[in-house]
Amino acid sequence: QVQLVESGGGLVQAGASLSLSCVLSGRTFSTYVMGWFRQAPGKERGFVAAISGTGSVTEYADSVKGRFTISRDNAKNTVYLQMNSVNPEDTAVYYCAGNTYITPATMKDPNYVRSWGQGTQVTVSS
Repeated sequence: QVQLVESGGGLVQAGASLSLSCVLSGRTFSTYVMGWFRQAPGKERGFVAAISGTGSVTEYADSVKGRFTISRDNAKNTVYLQMNSVNPEDTAVYYCAGNTYITPATMKDPNYVRSWGQGTQVTVSS
């Protein structure tokens, strides 16, 4: 049974930085492509970023490219999302996602996500 647990959400001001973490348990972490999605009120869950099992390949949504960085530490079974220069449009519940035998590009489609975390709220004030 795969379990994903996020942490690091909170309330920040526009222009600030925030870091999210997600720990995977129950499977071999390095075999998993990991990603982050977000869902704002009244909107569908959308792709934010993904990273390959080795960390060598990453994908980003255009809206966060250059501001957000996804990384992973396979020794700690943890994937991170460093969020810089946040703005109110980044306000959402952020979900950690994982799956095997896919690529980071494939993970852009949430239908290819097998495992989800419970979500962590990020609120950006103007």
